[in-house]
Amino acid sequence: MLATPSGRSACPHADRHRRLAVQLADMIPGAATIRVGLNDPRQPWPHPHTIVKDKSGKTMELGRVTARVAARWILRVWPEADWTQPHTFDLADATLTRSDLIADGRGR
Repeated sequence: MLATPSGRSACPHADRHRRLAVQLADMIPGAATIRVGLNDPRQPWPHPHTIVKDKSGKTMELGRVTARVAARWILRVWPEADWTQPHTFDLADATLTRSDLIADGRGR
C-alpha cells in the first residue's frame, strides 16, 4: 500500500477495513460473510442483528456476545452507511455491500 511522506497509509479507510476483516476472521474461524442490520426479529426496537455464513453459504451459530461485538465493530467502521437496510461484510475482500443489492445480483 502506498504511503505518504509522513509514513501513514495513503488509503487509511481501506487499511482499517482490512484490519477489521482480519480481526473478525480470527474471532469467528470459518466465517466468509457477516450480515449486519438493526432489525433483530426478537427485539421491538432497533438492535444489532448478525448472521454469519461460511464459504459454502451455511449459516454459522454464534454466541450472543460474539454476534453483538462483530455487529458493533462493523457499525463503527462504517458509520456513514445507511443502516436502515442490512449490509453484508465480505471478509475475503473487506468490502461492505447493502444486502438487498447482493440478493438482486447488482454487486458492490
